[in-house]
Amino acid sequence: MTGLVLMSTFSIAIGVMIIAISRWGVHPFLAIMGVSLILAVVVGLPLSEIPGILGSGFSGIFTSIGIVIILGALIGLILEKTGAAIKLADLVVKMVGQNNPELALMIIGWVVAVPVFCDSGFVILDPIRKAMQTKTRTSSVAMTVALAAGLYTAHVFIPPTPGPIAAAGTLGVGNNLLLVIGIGTLVSIPTLVAALIFSKYIGEKIKSKDELEDQDYQKSMAELLSEYGEIPGGLASVAPILVPVVLMALGSITNLFSVGGILGQFFAFCGTPMIALTGGLLCALGLLILTKKTADFYELTNETLKIVGPILFVTAAGGVLGKVIVAAGFVEFIQSNAGFISQAGIFFPFLIAAILKTAQGSSTVAMTTTAGIMGSYSDAGSMMTALGLTTPLSAVLAVLAIGAGGMTVSHANDSYFWVVTNFGAMAPQDGYRTQTLLTLIMGMTAMVTIFILSLFVL
Repeated sequence: MTGLVLMSTFSIAIGVMIIAISRWGVHPFLAIMGVSLILAVVVGLPLSEIPGILGSGFSGIFTSIGIVIILGALIGLILEKTGAAIKLADLVVKMVGQNNPELALMIIGWVVAVPVFCDSGFVILDPIRKAMQTKTRTSSVAMTVALAAGLYTAHVFIPPTPGPIAAAGTLGVGNNLLLVIGIGTLVSIPTLVAALIFSKYIGEKIKSKDELEDQDYQKSMAELLSEYGEIPGGLASVAPILVPVVLMALGSITNLFSVGGILGQFFAFCGTPMIALTGGLLCALGLLILTKKTADFYELTNETLKIVGPILFVTAAGGVLGKVIVAAGFVEFIQSNAGFISQAGIFFPFLIAAILKTAQGSSTVAMTTTAGIMGSYSDAGSMMTALGLTTPLSAVLAVLAIGAGGMTVSHANDSYFWVVTNFGAMAPQDGYRTQTLLTLIMGMTAMVTIFILSLFVL
């Protein structure tokens, strides 16, 4: 099978996968694996080779990023359960001040969502939003939108959140997470500025149920902190996030300046994402000791594995689809038409991720599936190569383009949409005017920023 028939088959397969997930309620893992198997048979791959192709695509993901995702999720859960996430929020409020409540909440959300899932992060921080809103009498809707934006931006751009880690590993920059964090932070700035402007605007147009009912009493920050009993200090709370970043920075500096000897080997070892996050986990264990919750560690580990299991399997399924795409000759067709297709460049992964996100709801599924389709920048037969994205820096920008697409847009098929709408005390139709429009603005702003960066660095 060649040419346009091959591409039509691929398009139909992706369409069936989206419908299976969004309309028929099939789990993304089964939908992606099923489509991958059927696609491999339909395009005429030798039956004897298909099991090996599927297996190599599946196992490759676990080898590259499986442990990193587990460690990052475990750190986040410990921060949540020990009250360290609340402490981090308290520190940001003190730094930014309560005279800028929307900005303060946005930064709080961005910081907390680095280790904590955005859904959980919103639930954790919503009492702080209410307390600040009551104290400052700022629009509840503006505060909700600002918090949702901060959480969502870090969720799709900043490791160790599973989506960016999975995309980075699949695109071949899993050992360059510091670069992903750095450029992801840069892309976050204009994205958050656009979100801040929108939050202030929409806050004047829409009223939440809380505002309409004029609920005066909300828990204060002091009351929230007291609910956790023993609260860790600021340094202890930030250490699980800061230590991995510092270790990865040392590893990058070691490689940059070709530091040799035992010291160079040690820093390079500590700078790998797996070991750096292990350092972060050791700091997180210190939080359990400080808060006298070490007895909960086993259950926290169990809970983490339940959370990341589906993510890992969906990520691995995306890797399988990527392998089938390569083996079937889709990439060769694209390369033969590279003069036309390469014009899409950095916009191609954004569009694929945005279509998947809008169709089935999950940002992580959209990101991991798109990453599987793109493949590694160093693989001569990958979609990345066909699009001319063949350097580590271009791969990092592609990861962020996938992240931008993965947030475009959040609506009724997205659990985060309902978390934001319900906890923000808004009607569903107001959720479309706030959360859905917000994610469209953020995704487009982020993609424009990534494109501008690509003009200077690619």
